[in-house]
Amino acid sequence: MSEKKQVLGYVHSTESFGAVDGPGIRFVVFLQGCKMRCKYCHNPETWNLVTDYSKLYSDETSDAEREELEKKIEENTKLLKDKGVKIEARTPEDLLKQALRYKPYWKNGGGITVSGGEALLQMDFLIEFFKLAKAEGIHTTIDTAGNPFTREEPFFSKFNELMNLTDLFLLDIKQINDDKHRDLTGFSNRNILDLAQYLSDQGKHMWIRHVLVPTITTDEDDLKKTKEFIDTLKTVDKVEVLPYHKLGITEWERLGIPYKLEGIDPPTDEEQKLAKNILETM
Repeated sequence: MSEKKQVLGYVHSTESFGAVDGPGIRFVVFLQGCKMRCKYCHNPETWNLVTDYSKLYSDETSDAEREELEKKIEENTKLLKDKGVKIEARTPEDLLKQALRYKPYWKNGGGITVSGGEALLQMDFLIEFFKLAKAEGIHTTIDTAGNPFTREEPFFSKFNELMNLTDLFLLDIKQINDDKHRDLTGFSNRNILDLAQYLSDQGKHMWIRHVLVPTITTDEDDLKKTKEFIDTLKTVDKVEVLPYHKLGITEWERLGIPYKLEGIDPPTDEEQKLAKNILETM
């Protein structure tokens, strides 16, 4: 790389007063791009990647390759905007400036949460953003499904740098059974469970989240196995059962994507009670 490039984050949207994305009131950043295709996703407009973020800032990427990537960014951004998908390239400095407007409201451990899409696909940006946030004494949280995690390089070194700048991880365990997880998301859960174990071993605080979808993630044996796995982790502060809802269906329809859970209703009170009794008992 001939010169250090300005690191940009490709942001879908922000929320000024998030109340369910970590402790306290939080400024929430939703990044663009996710490789998983969860059947119940309520933000499918965040799926499309603008570019291969890992290559964009790699020292191994030549100037010619980077130029081609940047050309693709322009093309893909236009295509997404033509589909009505909001997306904006932001610098870490600009985004933090926006977040700091709301700092007076960050009582009771509030701060900044970065979600997605999948936040870990844009680690170069997150590292720079969280460096600035920690310099201001801000509590930082990452909301992740863990899909990009690997102990291979160059990901692992960057992840460790980011982990050291992160106070809390909100980690989804969507389905403990690997075959069912593949059917639900298109990917294995093995590296996701490895991420949970690694965060525990490194002493990083976690909240575990499980979306409850009738016939898909409500099986009692699966819930018990999920609980058994969570019990092996040393740093889980909270487990949340999140009931499936249908609020994202209109977005699937707008984007012309066939909705995979047609006919499945939100979980009953009894199903929620069972799952909470199994998973949320610490």
